[in-house]
Amino acid sequence: MEFTYRDKGNNYGAFEYELNGERVAEITWILRDGVMNMDHTYVSDVLRGQGVAKKLLDAAAGYARENNLKMNAICSYVVSAFEKSDTYDDLKA
Repeated sequence: MEFTYRDKGNNYGAFEYELNGERVAEITWILRDGVMNMDHTYVSDVLRGQGVAKKLLDAAAGYARENNLKMNAICSYVVSAFEKSDTYDDLKA
């Protein structure tokens, strides 16, 4: 599964996954002062149970590390992932 990075303008970014031309998964953020404010994670029912949300978060975390950015957990999925794992400790704003 490969995600596509999208620069949506106005400091708004996302990683998305499309299936048959339909966006079925995404994680989005607003970049401010070197911090990715992680505001939304979505996974369609057709992909549930496959760990797609974690894969999206890992893609965003890789992007943050490559670009020397931090992450602020706003959406419930990212908040939960940050609480459950120390994998992202180096990225926490």
